[in-house]
Amino acid sequence: MKTFGQKLRELRGKEKLLLRQVAAAVEMDTALLSKIERGERMPNREQVLTFATFFKVKADDLVVAWLSDKLASEVQNEHVGLKAIKIAEKKIKFNNKG
Repeated sequence: MKTFGQKLRELRGKEKLLLRQVAAAVEMDTALLSKIERGERMPNREQVLTFATFFKVKADDLVVAWLSDKLASEVQNEHVGLKAIKIAEKKIKFNNKG
């Protein structure tokens, strides 16, 4: 499974763009974009949507990758992490019914 950063690097590679070119286009520091691609920093939701617009891809695809990275990061070192995710899923489904 690819991380958000890996997906971003892949999109940039397909377009044959340099880090600095993408960073300038989305008004971001090149070093920050590099850290995002390497998984050392997480972008915020607005930045994720900006990347989707820039690369002309479905925003939902990038948001899913971004959210899954965030969730995994939060629970990966918890021995009950998967159980917590399953309960969170039930809560989300219940809340969406109402």
